[in-house]
Amino acid sequence: MVTMKAVFLADAHIRKAEDERSLQLLNFLDDIREGRVRTLVDPGALKDTVAKIDDLFIAGDLFDYWFCDRNYINPEFRYIINKLIELQKAGIRVHLCEGNHDFFLADYFSDVLGMKVYEEWADVPIENMKALITHGDTVDRQNKFYLMLRRIFRSRPFYCLQRIVPARLRWALAGLSSQTSKKINLEKGEALAEKMIAFALEKFQSGYDVFITGHCHVPLLRHYYSDGRRKTFVALGDWIKHYSFLYYENRKFTLGYYKPR
Repeated sequence: MVTMKAVFLADAHIRKAEDERSLQLLNFLDDIREGRVRTLVDPGALKDTVAKIDDLFIAGDLFDYWFCDRNYINPEFRYIINKLIELQKAGIRVHLCEGNHDFFLADYFSDVLGMKVYEEWADVPIENMKALITHGDTVDRQNKFYLMLRRIFRSRPFYCLQRIVPARLRWALAGLSSQTSKKINLEKGEALAEKMIAFALEKFQSGYDVFITGHCHVPLLRHYYSDGRRKTFVALGDWIKHYSFLYYENRKFTLGYYKPR
């Protein structure tokens, strides 16, 4: 069987092209394109080892806000988008889950660029394992206020309204919505991660083998056993404090931490 190689990351919250995390993410995307990620997670790998990546999954909040359209992309985001296009041209499949800060992505990333966009749940096979990949902002069903605002922000009337607002005003409003989202998601990452684990355990009982999520900004990898099969839970951390990512090859998941250069 031919094994796939994949990279997963979440919560970069890109705002400015010159921010440190933006610059380091550009470097990391170059490493993905050149097949150098294995050397970042395997100390025993030779420095010049090349392992071509098949898939890149971004599990939400790549951008701190979106509200862009196919005709006018925020210039601050263009460098990251161009790198994703480079990966796509190199034969790497790019998948994006929408987050609580970036949504309405399909108009551009799917319709124009041909990348796969998931509004909430990416139900995908990873070789012979059944995997569920998500940003994770809807896992906590007790946060009724946030869930209500989420429905409003993603509604068709709101979509149509933001499309007629001038671009610069749209970005200002998007920044405001970003701050609002942060204020109503103040639960500490560790507590949120525990809720995500409980949710994942339910999914494992229903037949999933892998649950990968963002949103809590805590890097965490745990294994469980159910019905005689090993189950894997991963919280991806973030690209703000941890510079964390997940690498998959040959049925093995490894959390990695990018060293800024």
